[in-house]
Amino acid sequence: MFWMALEQNGPWGAQAATQSHLDPDLGRTLTRMCQEAAGRFILIRRPGTHSDLRDGHPQKGHAQRVYVAGGLAGPPWLLQADLDDPARLARLARLQMDTLQLDTQQLETPGSAGIDAVRDLMPEFQLSPGPVLMICTNSRRDVCCSVRGRPVALESASQRPGQVWECSHTGGHRFAPTGVLLPHGQTFGRLSGTSAVAAVDAAMRGEVAMELLGATYDRGRSCLSVPGQAAESVVRQQIQEPSLLALSTTATPRPGQKNAENTWHCRVSHVDGRHWDVVAVRGPRRDDLTESCGKEPVPTWQWSVVSDFGQ
Repeated sequence: MFWMALEQNGPWGAQAATQSHLDPDLGRTLTRMCQEAAGRFILIRRPGTHSDLRDGHPQKGHAQRVYVAGGLAGPPWLLQADLDDPARLARLARLQMDTLQLDTQQLETPGSAGIDAVRDLMPEFQLSPGPVLMICTNSRRDVCCSVRGRPVALESASQRPGQVWECSHTGGHRFAPTGVLLPHGQTFGRLSGTSAVAAVDAAMRGEVAMELLGATYDRGRSCLSVPGQAAESVVRQQIQEPSLLALSTTATPRPGQKNAENTWHCRVSHVDGRHWDVVAVRGPRRDDLTESCGKEPVPTWQWSVVSDFGQ
């Protein structure tokens, strides 16, 4: 998996890529391009007041920031550029063409190969000086993301300027404020201004902030399946492992189980050779939860993780 995040000021609709001041055809192209290469495309904007450009065009001389994060399954990388014409991003679709003799997952390649593939097509991309945290504030998709997310983004961005952005919908809005940390793809829920700053500071050391360990806040790495995310989060908390590069996780449906899609065997491995076998089970919560601000509680599902003990 990889992420592409493009700066676009002004309001966003529920489908931000095609319901904003970004050209909708370009939004559809970039969304499709990323989806076909197992990636995600989101819009970002700087926290604070967002100018509403009625003519649909950026302000004259205003370049739009774009981030591309890849290698999430290994040592990740993060590139950034400031583009006068974001339509040029469509050139990266060529990474999927056989004529370039590049694998369709080239953006996911760890290390220099993925970086070189992007920069060969768009030399203006440079390595980002540090990690960035994207906090969802897409109110038209879910009002909780705006009500809860915008104050957190504004507070943390004032302390870590340039490293915190508002972003369009990423998923899991019932855990708002939610955030995605690039380049690692680590996802968080229920962020505060303080914990968002801690997330950025820890990421500078290649770590998860200790106060964000555990299922309440740590929603796992986005390159993993949902049961894999749950398993890795639980193991990370149990062994108190902050390193973002220490763990890798595989998850497969557990054979011979009724409703196998709800029961997964997961192996969480540590770079030091240790591993933990756990079972992630999807089932209904005891209590109903609201899925969005102002809505009535509804039945929801959750993943529980238990030790496998070789069963």
